[in-house]
Amino acid sequence: MIEIEGLWKRFGRFDAVRGLDLSVPEGAAFALIGPNGAGKTTTIKTAMNILEPDRGRVEVMGVDSRRLKASDYARIGYVSENQDLPDGLTVAQFLAYLRPFYPTWDTALEAEILGESHLPPERKIRDLSHGMRMKLALAGALAFRPKLLILDEPFSGLDPLVRDEFMELLLGQVGDATLLISSHELGEIEGVATHIGFIDQGRLLFQEPHEDLRARVREVRVTLEGDAAVPVAPPAEWLNFKVAGSVASFVDTRFDETRLRSQAAALLGPARHIDIRPVELRTIFTTIARSIREEAA
Repeated sequence: MIEIEGLWKRFGRFDAVRGLDLSVPEGAAFALIGPNGAGKTTTIKTAMNILEPDRGRVEVMGVDSRRLKASDYARIGYVSENQDLPDGLTVAQFLAYLRPFYPTWDTALEAEILGESHLPPERKIRDLSHGMRMKLALAGALAFRPKLLILDEPFSGLDPLVRDEFMELLLGQVGDATLLISSHELGEIEGVATHIGFIDQGRLLFQEPHEDLRARVREVRVTLEGDAAVPVAPPAEWLNFKVAGSVASFVDTRFDETRLRSQAAALLGPARHIDIRPVELRTIFTTIARSIREEAA
């Protein structure tokens, strides 16, 4: 659905995106994850032809992003944290304004979304809270049943209750659309994403199916017979290695239990107990990003 190869985008002397490759499969719920300033919004704006790439190729639904036409945009829903909405219109007037632009607009679905989101049709947009404005933007992006739905940092500034309501609305109405969602709020999207892409300092660290990522990363604590020590040459896949007394802990990014136990015995010595646990998405990202930054330093 989206193919990006060798994307570069510079602002003055700052490279916001540096040689980025990214592939969003059709039908995926693709989470583009990274800290603020990582290059997520620049990547998305380039895909939407809001920004023009300095180098590289960007295709959206098989079309060069610089040649997207009105008929292409009529199949793309887009919601951004900084999206401007016409403050002088009411909720109902805004949705009525949007309808003619989208041949596939579904008025029954619009009414259903309004009911689910508790949006007051006669209230002016200027009088809506930030959370209600984000719900309205999402309603306008869902009502025409888009083929591609892009959400850029949709959770910023939302309180926990509104985040939950936003996610319920999204998951209840996204249908068969391919979803690209960028966020640094990793807890919000862990249960949604089918694919994960990690971006930091304008570069894609890696991308893969979420199930594969969770399967290959584990948090490990090895309790030894004696005091623990850092191996002279720990495996490259053991990240964030720490010792405290008789306990050695690390994140294994190529987890295989048989190999892990063999390596631990050979490098750390006799173990009384090995505790192996799944890792949250936030920990995976921070551990890998920190490791890459330390290698680059």
